[in-house]
Amino acid sequence: MEWLTAPFEVAFVQRALWAGILVSAICALAGTWVVLRGMAFLGDAMSHGLLPGVAAAALLGGNLLVGAVVSAAVMTAGVTALGRTPRLTQDTGIGLLFVGMLSLGVIIVSRSQSFAVDLTGFLFGDVLAVRESDLVLLGAALLLALLLSMLSHRAFLALAFDERKARTLGLRPGLAHAVLLGLLALAIVASFHIVGTLLVLGLLIAPPAAALPWARNVPGVMVLAAAFGAAATFGGLLLSWHLSTAAGATVSALAVSLFFLSRLASGFRHRRHARRAGLHAHAAGFHSHAPTTRPNEM
Repeated sequence: MEWLTAPFEVAFVQRALWAGILVSAICALAGTWVVLRGMAFLGDAMSHGLLPGVAAAALLGGNLLVGAVVSAAVMTAGVTALGRTPRLTQDTGIGLLFVGMLSLGVIIVSRSQSFAVDLTGFLFGDVLAVRESDLVLLGAALLLALLLSMLSHRAFLALAFDERKARTLGLRPGLAHAVLLGLLALAIVASFHIVGTLLVLGLLIAPPAAALPWARNVPGVMVLAAAFGAAATFGGLLLSWHLSTAAGATVSALAVSLFFLSRLASGFRHRRHARRAGLHAHAAGFHSHAPTTRPNEM
């Protein structure tokens, strides 16, 4: 039991655990819609698009979080604007922004000789360096994400399953898409300090995808995804402590592993139900063809 509890008796690991739980909840709110709408590439592009703002903030001695917010705002505005451009598919516009922002970030990084350590933390996260002030910011981000999700739930739902119906119902799908991009940007900015931009999809995509086969509605997916993310955080920090591995990468890898385990268990459950249904159908067919009179009554 000491092996299980000893790491979490240390203050900075406790803060890391709470940070991971808060980020898991934020990512569950945004990631569920990302999974339902098949927007994983957009999430990847936006996470890498934070590099210019973070690099510029580091070069100027500013706050990295502020730089990330500015870059996220630019990416959100850019994706929204290019999505309205005729004869240009959304994937093409996202790809162009992805490469452009990443290139700009590398150029800015090349101007600084002291950004190597900061860049490593940016790419792979530094969850063990979370401070109490970071937890306050994450708590505020979670409240904002909850507010956006509650106010826009109906519009997001219609947008995810039938955009034309959303327009018919007067739900303004263009505005709903922009708000969803803002929610996604909020989740990525909140997460990059925990798992880094290269691994942010581990908490943004894997837990909702793992929860999808087990939940009957969207709120259920969100709750279960938050639980999967929290479990990945706890297990990742535990393994990282005992195996001396990178904490953020271990958390992300465990989240992806939970996805594969969930899919495996879901496949077993589906085959078992199919087998039972086949047995019931066979039994029903047997009874329907059974003779209704006894031999001695003939």
